[in-house]
Amino acid sequence: MSMNSQTENTLENESIKQEKTDSATTNVLPSATTTDIPEFGWSSYAERINGRFAMIGFFAIILIEAISKISFLEWAGIILK
Repeated sequence: MSMNSQTENTLENESIKQEKTDSATTNVLPSATTTDIPEFGWSSYAERINGRFAMIGFFAIILIEAISKISFLEWAGIILK
C-alpha cells in the first residue's frame, strides 16, 4: 500500500505544479510562431526577435545596393568617393 500512496502523492504534486503553471501563463499570450513567453532581458524569445529584425535590415541593405547600383556605405554618405 505504501507504493500506491506514494504514487498518488506524486501524481497529486504534478497536478498542483501543472495548475500553478497554467494559471501563471493564462494572462500572457504567446507569440504566433512559438510557445515561448515574451520576457525582458537575454531570453531565447528576445534573441529570436532580434535575429529576425537583423535579417530584415540586412535584406534592406542588399535591396538598396541592388536598386541604386552603389554600395550602401556610399549611399549612406559614410564613404565619400
